[in-house]
Amino acid sequence: MTTAPTTLAPHRFCIVNCYPAASRENFDRSDVGHPHDLFKDFLRREAPNATTEIVYVADPDFTLPPGTSIDDFDGFIWTGSDLTVYHTDDPRVIAQIFFAGALMQEGAASWGSCWGIQLASLVAGGEVAVNPRGREWGIARDIQLTDAGRISPMLAGKPAVFDGFIMHLDEVTRLPEGTPLLATNTHTPIQAAVIEEGAASFWSTQYHPEYNLYEMARLIAARGAALVREGLFPDEAAVATYAAKMMELSANPDSTELREELDVGDDIIDPQIRELELRNWLRFIDSRAG
Repeated sequence: MTTAPTTLAPHRFCIVNCYPAASRENFDRSDVGHPHDLFKDFLRREAPNATTEIVYVADPDFTLPPGTSIDDFDGFIWTGSDLTVYHTDDPRVIAQIFFAGALMQEGAASWGSCWGIQLASLVAGGEVAVNPRGREWGIARDIQLTDAGRISPMLAGKPAVFDGFIMHLDEVTRLPEGTPLLATNTHTPIQAAVIEEGAASFWSTQYHPEYNLYEMARLIAARGAALVREGLFPDEAAVATYAAKMMELSANPDSTELREELDVGDDIIDPQIRELELRNWLRFIDSRAG
C-alpha cells in the first residue's frame, strides 16, 4: 500500500545519531543498518522536498553543522542508543542531556525512538531505570492506547492494540510531571508520550516505528550472543534461524505460513500502520510551520 507523501513543505531536519563511534563501527562489522539511515529513508519517501543533516551527538567533537543553529531546523529526530541514560557521569551521555535540554529551552520540535523517550523523560524531570522484566526484543506485543493516546495527534489512526519493533533493556519508570501516558504494554508500561516544556514538544516512543522486518532481523542476528546469554534463545543457531525467517518474511510479506509462525500482522508488515506516528509528526511539523 502506498500513499502520497505526508508533507511537501521544504522542511529542514536534523537527525541526531545517539550511538558512540565504537558502536557505529561495530554496526558496520556486524552488518547492521545505521538507524539514521532508517529515518533518512522515511523522510525521502514521505517528505521528498525536505533537507536532512546528520549529527553524532555522542562524539567528543559534536556540534551542529557549520553555520547552523537550533533555529535553522524545523525538527530534530533522535535515534536509539546503546548507552545508558542514567549514567550521568558518562561524557557521551552528558552531551546528549545538555543538547536535549537546549532544544527544549529553544522550543524545538523533536521525535525520539527508544533512547529518545528515556532521554526526554530524564531531561524533563522523569526517571529511567533498568527494566526488571529484562530485555524487550524484536516485537513488542499488545501495545495498548490509553484514553489519552486515543485522542493524541501522535497516535491518530493507530489501532487500539498493536505490535511494534523494539530492542531495549532500560525503561522510563516515571514520566515528567503532567505528561500523560499514551501507550502501554505488560513488559514496558511506558511505551509512548509527548513531553512538552513551553513551546518545545518531544514526541517519543519506546518502540521503533522506523524499523522494518529486514532491519530488525539484522539487529537480532548481531545481538545473538546477548540474546542467548539473557536466556531468550537456547543458542546462537536458533537466533540465526529466527532472524533468517524474519528476513524471508520481509521478502515475502504475503506468506501466511511465515506470518503465523512469527506471529506477525499488518501492524508490523504495512508501513502505513507501522510508521503512522512518524507520519503524524510530519503533519505536526507542518502545523508549526504554518
